[in-house]
Amino acid sequence: MGNNWQKIYSSEFEHKVEIIRAVLKDAGIDSVVVNKKDSAYLFGELELYVHPDDVLKSMQIINKESL
Repeated sequence: MGNNWQKIYSSEFEHKVEIIRAVLKDAGIDSVVVNKKDSAYLFGELELYVHPDDVLKSMQIINKESL
């Protein structure tokens, strides 16, 4: 993942992030999940990143699907 990828979604719930990732994959959009949860205390969030060229399309998909 390069430095220019942009965060489009974050959640403390892994299943929500994975659902969005799967929907984006079905639309042909590559994404990367970054786990920022503390392993000892289990707080924090998972973040979903996409390439800058896919940000607008990704956000439209997320809003359209009400994810």
